[in-house]
Amino acid sequence: MRLIPSRPFDSAVVCGVTGTVALLCAAEAAGRLGLVSQLELPLASAVLATAAGLAADPAFLADVLATCGAWALGLATAVAVAVPAGLLLGSLPPVERALRPVLEFLRPIPSVALIPLAAFVFTGRLETEVAMIVYAATWPVLLNTMYGLREVDPLAKETLRAFGFGPPAVLWRVSLPSAAPFVATGVRVAAAIALILAVSTELLAGADGIGHFIIVAESSPDGLRLTIAATLWAGALGLLTNALLARVFRRLLRWHTTLTGAAR
Repeated sequence: MRLIPSRPFDSAVVCGVTGTVALLCAAEAAGRLGLVSQLELPLASAVLATAAGLAADPAFLADVLATCGAWALGLATAVAVAVPAGLLLGSLPPVERALRPVLEFLRPIPSVALIPLAAFVFTGRLETEVAMIVYAATWPVLLNTMYGLREVDPLAKETLRAFGFGPPAVLWRVSLPSAAPFVATGVRVAAAIALILAVSTELLAGADGIGHFIIVAESSPDGLRLTIAATLWAGALGLLTNALLARVFRRLLRWHTTLTGAAR
């Protein structure tokens, strides 16, 4: 009878759950023993109960949907812009060298610092939120696409050219498939950044979403518990979206994980 080895993903989930439970137990014990004032940090059990209650709160669910909508729209726009731009810059070195100073100037600017400026430029709050998400999420996808093209096997491209294929065919048949794993990594990183900018813009610009819920919750009697509970839900959204994207890309790039043995 052949034994089926356990997948690394399973062990990662077990370790993650174990670490989370241990952290929650430690936080609960610290509050129960008086090591941490419950006025400064509520009990973990109280926060979890509040978070569970938010799952049945129509107002909070509407804010979650608003955040998810802005996140999805901004991320999709960023991918639609960054992938073609990355293919262009990665395929044409002279263009990349000409634009490199501009890219290196814009890339280090903290995205959160641009939120007040975006609020003046864009009239609607949703437009401000989407614009900030697009700006921040574009960079990882753009750079990973460019780096992916640099890793393409030159022999494969020369072989295709030898058979009479032009640059578009070489790009479509060799360069883009080879760069696809890099693009997928960029999209997963961009997804996390997009969620951060979505909540941050809601906090600073007042757009509807989890960030706006947190602002309103701060003035309530249970403001601290509500704030932490809403933050936990934001983190849960990040974990969920990352897991979904990982699963989707694992299926789409099955040929790559089979060749490299990187399936997880």
